[in-house]
Parts: sequence; structure tokens; C-alpha cells
Amino acid sequence: MDIDVKLSKIEPKIKEPSFLENKGLSNEVGYYIFDYDPKYELKVRDEVSRIKNKINNSSYPFSIEEFDLYEIIIDILDEKGYLEKVFDFEEKKGIKFTTKAIINLLKLNSENNLIVNYILDRVYDDCVVFLTGVGKAYPILRSHNVLNNLHQKLDEVPVVLFFPGKYSGRDLVLFNTIEGSNYYRAFPLIPR
Repeated sequence: MDIDVKLSKIEPKIKEPSFLENKGLSNEVGYYIFDYDPKYELKVRDEVSRIKNKINNSSYPFSIEEFDLYEIIIDILDEKGYLEKVFDFEEKKGIKFTTKAIINLLKLNSENNLIVNYILDRVYDDCVVFLTGVGKAYPILRSHNVLNNLHQKLDEVPVVLFFPGKYSGRDLVLFNTIEGSNYYRAFPLIPR
């Protein structure tokens, strides 16, 4: 599907009553993935911003809460006083070691995932959650990890992950090349 056509379908979709009632197929929790060719990253960012501004500056019965996963990582590292240390760490120890250290610091593989907690602390009724910044957060953060942890704790509002890659309805392939773990709980926001 042409990217402009696909992008034009986001706004009508999120305004549908079934979407806003947070019902996916079979009345499951509404988690959605908008996948796109990574070469359209800037176009997708612009459209997300346009939709968010339009919805949030109007009288719609909901608002959009956008969470840029990369910006969350930076905020948490800065808040904990580790941001400058991470730069030094990377220079001295390398990217692989630093990535592991950040993953441990953010507790990304635990019940107390700091990114998930960050999002949960800022979500409220009558909002739609947009998760962005997936490509910028790689290799520290894997989107399926966030979705799995978030899915266990957040089921009151619809969540849309903007994914620079392919989602088959089962597999997430970041940048159309990096195979991820299977993720079965989300629905394509705009079916092919």
C-alpha cells in the first residue's frame, strides 16, 4: 500500500468507536502496530505530529499521549544522573557493554521495567497511546519487550506502536532486516 494512502487511514481509524472502546478482534485489548518502510520515518513522524496536534487541540472525546521510547531512555538516564556517564562508558567499554549496562539499569527484562513504569505513570483515561522512537531506541530497546510488559499492565486505553519495519501479524522485523521475537497480541492498525 502506498505510504500516503496508509498514513491517511490512521486518523479515521483511531476515531472509530470500536477503536476508542479499546476492542481489537474478539474483544481483546486494543494493541495495534502501524508498520512502515523505514525510509518513510520522517514522513511518519510528521503525520503522527499532525494527528496528535489536531486531536489534542480540538473537542474530540479523547487525546493522544505520545511516548518516544528513545526520549524516555534519555529522560530516565538523565534523571538518575547517568547520562554523561553512559557517554564515557561507551567510549571506554564499547557499545555492546554499554547497551547491556543500560538494559540492566532500565530493568528492561524485569517486572519493574522503568520504561513501562514511565508510560504507566503518564497514561490517563480517555487517551490513545502512541509509541514512537522504536528505531532510535535500537539496540537498547526491543519493541516486543515493551509491548509484552505493557500489555500485562495497561489494558484501559488503545496503544499504537509505530514500527519502522514489517509486522506480519506474528513477527516484528525491525528495519526490514533485524528479526525480532514473535509478538502475537497486536493487530495491524491498517490491514494490508
